[in-house]
Amino acid sequence: MMRMGARNTIADVAGLRVGNAEDAGLRSGCTVVVGERPFVAGVSVMGGAPGTRETDLLAPERLVQEVDALVLSGGSAFGLDACSGVADGLRAMGRGFAVGDQRVPIVPGAILFDLLNGGEKGWTRNPYYGLGLAALGVAGVEFALGTAGAGYGAMTGRWKGGLGSASVVLDNGVTVAALVAVNALGLVTVGEGRQFWAAPFEMEGEFGGLGVSGEGAGVADVVPLKRMGEATTIAIVATDARLTQAQATRMAVAAQDGMARAIVPSHTLLDGDLVFAAATGVREVDPILGAYQIGHAAAVCLARAIARGVYLARPMAGDLQRVWSQD
Repeated sequence: MMRMGARNTIADVAGLRVGNAEDAGLRSGCTVVVGERPFVAGVSVMGGAPGTRETDLLAPERLVQEVDALVLSGGSAFGLDACSGVADGLRAMGRGFAVGDQRVPIVPGAILFDLLNGGEKGWTRNPYYGLGLAALGVAGVEFALGTAGAGYGAMTGRWKGGLGSASVVLDNGVTVAALVAVNALGLVTVGEGRQFWAAPFEMEGEFGGLGVSGEGAGVADVVPLKRMGEATTIAIVATDARLTQAQATRMAVAAQDGMARAIVPSHTLLDGDLVFAAATGVREVDPILGAYQIGHAAAVCLARAIARGVYLARPMAGDLQRVWSQD
């Protein structure tokens, strides 16, 4: 059995804090998840067009087994500079992997494409470094969802996208949660209706309580409604369980099922779909049964978080897509 976490966000995972920063003129932003101490992390990349930083070092056989923060950002390749802002901020705090008398913060990140959403993109200096530093500076257990952070300028196949999060607590006391910036090529709702594909996993009416639609996918649903290169859904799933890096990687892989349940189609050649995993190591779990339960819970949380990101998006002047809550 699962129950919703107290905040129903990734901040329910002990040891994690979240910060958002946005630029309304730019129509973009970033989100940082930072640990109170370094945490185990893994990654699964299933989209055909990812944009990433430092994901290679998350493989279980690499030297570094823990990271200081994870970053999700808009801005396409430019957005990777948000990681540099976070890294410099952490270094100033004395955080980072010790190398002699130096500290090197480990800050993997991923980006989504929001360069054609109507914002002012004619900058002379990359703005994402400052956004990353600002997001780190406000990191805490309370943060905005919907039109916020990395989801500030996001769009989907039909509705305006956004930043979503969801959590559960398992019977054994372990917390599992997800955070996602939804900028998908595919559709998050069924056919021409408003029911979310993630409806079977909804808890306590968290994204409208409309239930499950009887309408099937249909051939029309697999025709791209966005142009090539404009899509990507990037996420972080997290738990307070003690996991190895290999187990965290398996959690990220399992969570990809949640993306496929909530976005149709997902993991396409034109998306950069990616899931990070984070484990803060507060609770011991059975290495087999515990990991099995955590993987399933991560997929459920990610499906719910995707729907919540779209459900909580708010209208702004200049929107190129409809907002779900106002349709």
